[in-house]
Amino acid sequence: MILVLRALGIGDLATAVPALRALRAAFARERLVLAAPRWLGPLVELVGGIDEQVDVDGLGPYRWPPMAPERAVNLHGRGPQSHRLLRAAQPRQLMAFACAEAGHHVGPVWRPDEHEVARWCRLLDWYGIATDPSDLALHRPTPGELPVGASIVHPGAKAVERRWPPDRFAAVARELARRGHRVLVTGAPGERDLAEEVAARAGLPGSAVLAGRTDVGELAALVAHGRLVVAGDTGIGHLATAYGTASVLLFGPVSPALWGPPADRLCHRALWAGPAIGWRLPTPDIPAARQPGREPSGQPEPAHRRKGPAPTGSGPHPALASLRVADVLAAVEEVERTGPGAVAGR
Repeated sequence: MILVLRALGIGDLATAVPALRALRAAFARERLVLAAPRWLGPLVELVGGIDEQVDVDGLGPYRWPPMAPERAVNLHGRGPQSHRLLRAAQPRQLMAFACAEAGHHVGPVWRPDEHEVARWCRLLDWYGIATDPSDLALHRPTPGELPVGASIVHPGAKAVERRWPPDRFAAVARELARRGHRVLVTGAPGERDLAEEVAARAGLPGSAVLAGRTDVGELAALVAHGRLVVAGDTGIGHLATAYGTASVLLFGPVSPALWGPPADRLCHRALWAGPAIGWRLPTPDIPAARQPGREPSGQPEPAHRRKGPAPTGSGPHPALASLRVADVLAAVEEVERTGPGAVAGR
């Protein structure tokens, strides 16, 4: 059995898909078990190749099933907490970033400024497992009774600093509707009020607000069969990448070089007002350069790459606040000219 830890959210699971596919290919005859939150179950099914999911949300404590895995793979963090959580399952081998604090002295060095997809592929490459960082596609669910061809405006994000102002989202939604788009406003249950505010300001009917009314599988279906996604740096943007649905994603304070769509995906546009840095694809580490890593939750992340809530502040990060409605609408025109699913060299 291969036990993989990724006890995080939608975007976190989506960025781990190439690594999960690589594990499936490398250990085709072994049972692949993913430790992730139960609510992600519909999305786990769309990844494919996962034999079982165990409900793990965060870093425990957690009581593992009695059968010890042959290998445990840490796709969650740099340690020490996540390393210790997996060691409690008593695997014969732990595949993870080097972390002296957790007593794990093998594995590659953790790089703080590395794209999330590249990070986990590089980890597996270090352990001799071939990966393909471009293998981001999810299985396409059937739409059922959900709207098809809609343009999705998703104004929410976990951290206030990653939320573009609602009046600007509303201005974009209003203009999209004027151009003939069927606009839907999505979000988590706790973002229902925000979604209703955006819809009301945009002059959209109440039926256009789907925030809190879809599970993760239904959200994936909306995106898979949608026309356009306009959102901040949050999970729905990764779904747009997975399905080749045209998207305009607004970044700040985290650079799209760390969490954005690949640069060759022409139907996606990541708007970013910070310094220009590019993807760094996985490369082997020199063993002498290995250094211990720490769990992201074990100490504050630098502000330029923090994904969780900001310790202080009550509004969007300046890099995000500097993005204008006109910038977003121009990007919409650009990705619509390019066409959904367009990828250089395809």
